[in-house]
Amino acid sequence: MRASGSSPASAVSPAPAPTAVTDASTVRTLLVHGMIAGLLAGLCAFLPAYAAGEPPVRDSIALEETRSAASAHEPSAHEPSAHEPSAHEPSAHGAAAHGAAAPEQKEEEAEEELVSRPVQSTFGLATGVLVYGVAIGGIASLVFAVSLGRTGRFRPRTTAALVAGAAFTTVCLVPFLKYPATPPAVGNPDTIGKRTALFFLMIALSVLLAVIAVIVGRRLAPRLGNWSASVVAGGGYVLAVVVACLVLPANSDAVAADFPAALLWEFRLASLGVQALLWTAFGLIFGALAERALAERAPAERAPAPSRDAVRPAP
Repeated sequence: MRASGSSPASAVSPAPAPTAVTDASTVRTLLVHGMIAGLLAGLCAFLPAYAAGEPPVRDSIALEETRSAASAHEPSAHEPSAHEPSAHEPSAHGAAAHGAAAPEQKEEEAEEELVSRPVQSTFGLATGVLVYGVAIGGIASLVFAVSLGRTGRFRPRTTAALVAGAAFTTVCLVPFLKYPATPPAVGNPDTIGKRTALFFLMIALSVLLAVIAVIVGRRLAPRLGNWSASVVAGGGYVLAVVVACLVLPANSDAVAADFPAALLWEFRLASLGVQALLWTAFGLIFGALAERALAERAPAERAPAPSRDAVRPAP
């Protein structure tokens, strides 16, 4: 006797494709959830940043202070000898004035450091990581709102993971390959502005090329298929990034030649690892929050509006 009813294949219906986010209230909800996820991701990244990133920073600053003290004690080539009187030899009154001004100069140098190093490495680091997490969380949530339902039949969790991975690649990894991070108090201070401008220029180029690659991939998908179009767009992005890295100038004076290579790469790997941890945590946390928020709003959006003839007053 054959049981009636639907077959097992027809009993399980495929999950509906996620719809694109169009209303402002949903975008606002995703923005708030993105900032919360960024804050939590910053909390997850703070302890690794302190444990892995602070020791090379402290060692770099100590090395720079040691070099500065050693160079300050070296006799200058233009300093007059003890056996050769100088034409500009100060008088007794000038020496006394210089001696009186020396304590004031030391006090001014002591007052230059408004925030102590222990405060910078704890409260300063925590504030920077948390503010950065909230900022990138808000921006990434807006990118998620634009991408959901427009870049493929992906669930909100998958879309959040793809957005986080793409953001880490374009904003952190690609600029790191061209202009890797350097510890503070390292390099020529006169070139800080130039190095910062080049780094942000590389970020802008990487993001712009990624956006172009996504647009090209969507245009090629109807003719080549999703997989082939993604491969072509990704290969074009990599090729364009390589060309940009070859065209942009290098940071020849970013790090001194005698700086310890082990200390340098310890800082660089810690910096890249903290970024990877932050974006991974954000993708996981925001994916869960976004999927839950969108699932709660879906029944209300699918509910049919009551017709005017549904309820009529009794005569």
